[in-house]
Amino acid sequence: MIKAPFQDEHVPPTEPGLRIILRRLREIIEEPGDGQSRLDKIVRQIAGLMVAEVCSIYLKRQDGSLELFATEGLNVTAVHRTFMKRGEGLVGRCAEMAVPINEPDAQSHPAFSYRPETGEEIYHSFLAVPILRSGDVLGVLTVQNKTPREYSDEDVEILQTTAMVLAEQLVSAGIPGANMAIEFSRRVGHVVRGQSISDGIALGHAVLHQPRVVVTRLTADDPNAESLRLETAITELKATVDEMLGSGDLAREGEHKDILEAYRMFANDRGWQRRLKEAIQSGLTAEAAVERVQNETRARMLRQRDPYWRDRVRDLEDLSDRLLRILTTPNAGGSAADKQLPHDAIVIARNMGAADLLDYDRTRLRGLVIEEGGGQSHVAIVARALGVVAVTDVRRVIERIDAGDPVIVDGNTGEVFVRPTGDVIQAYSDKVRFRARQQRQYRSLVGRPAITADGERIALQMNAGLPDDLIHLEQSGAEGIGLFRTELQFMVAATFPRGDRQTQVYRAVIEGAEGKPITFRTLDIGGDKVLPYMRQHAEDNPALGWRGIRMGLDRTALLRTQLRSMLRAAEGADLRVMIPMVSEPEEIIAARAILNREIEVLRRRGVGEPTRVQFGIMIEVPSLLFALDQALPLVDFASVGSNDLMQYFFASDRGNPKVSSRFDVLAPSFLRALKSVTEAGKRLGVPVALCGEIGGRPLEALALIGAGFRTLSMAPASIGPVKTMVLGMHAARTEAAVAELINKGGHSIRDGLAAFAASEGIEI
Repeated sequence: MIKAPFQDEHVPPTEPGLRIILRRLREIIEEPGDGQSRLDKIVRQIAGLMVAEVCSIYLKRQDGSLELFATEGLNVTAVHRTFMKRGEGLVGRCAEMAVPINEPDAQSHPAFSYRPETGEEIYHSFLAVPILRSGDVLGVLTVQNKTPREYSDEDVEILQTTAMVLAEQLVSAGIPGANMAIEFSRRVGHVVRGQSISDGIALGHAVLHQPRVVVTRLTADDPNAESLRLETAITELKATVDEMLGSGDLAREGEHKDILEAYRMFANDRGWQRRLKEAIQSGLTAEAAVERVQNETRARMLRQRDPYWRDRVRDLEDLSDRLLRILTTPNAGGSAADKQLPHDAIVIARNMGAADLLDYDRTRLRGLVIEEGGGQSHVAIVARALGVVAVTDVRRVIERIDAGDPVIVDGNTGEVFVRPTGDVIQAYSDKVRFRARQQRQYRSLVGRPAITADGERIALQMNAGLPDDLIHLEQSGAEGIGLFRTELQFMVAATFPRGDRQTQVYRAVIEGAEGKPITFRTLDIGGDKVLPYMRQHAEDNPALGWRGIRMGLDRTALLRTQLRSMLRAAEGADLRVMIPMVSEPEEIIAARAILNREIEVLRRRGVGEPTRVQFGIMIEVPSLLFALDQALPLVDFASVGSNDLMQYFFASDRGNPKVSSRFDVLAPSFLRALKSVTEAGKRLGVPVALCGEIGGRPLEALALIGAGFRTLSMAPASIGPVKTMVLGMHAARTEAAVAELINKGGHSIRDGLAAFAASEGIEI
């Protein structure tokens, strides 16, 4: 007997029950009759076997709305007469987000949309799962009961597996309306928006990254034979990962190898393999078992707020996709990148592991579009390191695109144009040609110092975080690395990097810089940057919590190991190190004492040491603005972290779109605060720089120079435009203009400064 929908969650699901559902679905699809009669039988069977009082199927229409196609329990007169707009109600929410919706009392949910013609007012508990095929949402499958109580995880898993089987049968059986939304979306052009993670513009043709394997054989006749197939495929998968670790450029030491080591760990995860085998015993084929476990894991893990777990989902899904290809096509365990790419490839992925991006031929790769992800994911880090134009968090892009479709990726705005019109293509072609001319102009300035018209030298440095970034040092003409984010090495590693491993990385960076100055920032973890191997403590306000030097001073072994590694790596060279998230002078004293202690240890052991060690701080907490006279004499240099300082200054979360653009970085109050830093540095004889996104935009850089900064650190691609601006400006006149605009007050000096630049002929 099938378990009741509210069975205790600790009781395992009745596997024969799921097998019965799958067998009944197959029998119904094979019966003669029209599509509607089959759907009617399907909902009756699911309702009966799941002990649900209602079971309904909603299918997506061409315009994205949902139509009630079949029901058991609701008024049958509502079929083909009940429609939900895109995203409307709990059903629309399920289709839009492509995740299960499980509500103990649906009618009390703010998103509930009541339809009187259905007679659903007597039902409270509600479970909806998306009907997915190859990543496309075909519709929604729901069950309902009168008793208000949440459905168990086992119910969710069973309904998800049922929806997976149902999706395949809907399309293969040719039931009218089952795939009209997909057919429509493939014909028209779209503009979809996401989050830019790597600037630039790319025009090309779509290459689907590891196109999802369509599982056509779902139920198994011989579970033992399927288990054997699975074991063989897992063995091949492990061998594939081992081969990746030992081949070509990926065999070298570095962050990329650390990522692949994490893949190896996941491939050997016994819990994952156990769940796969349990799914086979429920009656699924090996392929269907992989897909079921993949769906279950994805739904469960994406409910986690921790960004680390979201990255783990992507890694596990990458392995699942590889395993599916091995099962369906023997000796096909490699990446989709193995096939011949067009010369202008735009890779489109639902999600992607960083290792897979490294598989692609970089000479043919123009752009990257990822449906799920974030700016700090592993693949985002690698994309920036490779200089690939990339946009992430592009919802529903997979639904709108086919392999070979023309695509434009605007890495500046985060827009992706799918099958763009001729006018759009022409406009972006003009932009690309203009950017190419600009780049040629910028390249001609690489060896030229950034000196203003009145002789002020402006040092333009670059931000970095991976050894691969060093290639941009020479290409951009940067005078050094003003900010090397050491935490990236830790974020992409599967385990905490040992001291000797850290020393290797820092030494490679110092040698690669060939004498140019490098400022290493100690670990800035916490907040939105978490390490996979460190226990995370729940914090209501992680951005204001245990992060940066606060963690370093509490975990002194962690800070000491990093400082010792830097000192050893810089033997015979200059070392510049600074600490982040400083709030008071006492933290500077404590951190410098740890550094001095490590220097003394090296001397006692007779280990070679740097020729000079300079110690600095990041100014990014507003409290330090009122302690500059006490803090600056304790350091050799300081650097303003403008990104964090601005969000703390305005109490405006830079990751929240509702407030992130509410305040302008060129606000008089903020510029007045920045000016107080440069004035204090000049008064106390301490060099002060700025590293942050605002330094890489010409108009903002003009304001910063006007506020007294003479060293700016930015993304490598920004150095050319900023240098062009610097060469055309007069520093003294700019300082006077900025001071006058600040004194006027208002929301921002942006318009006034732009007018000044135009009158001076400054290129911004």
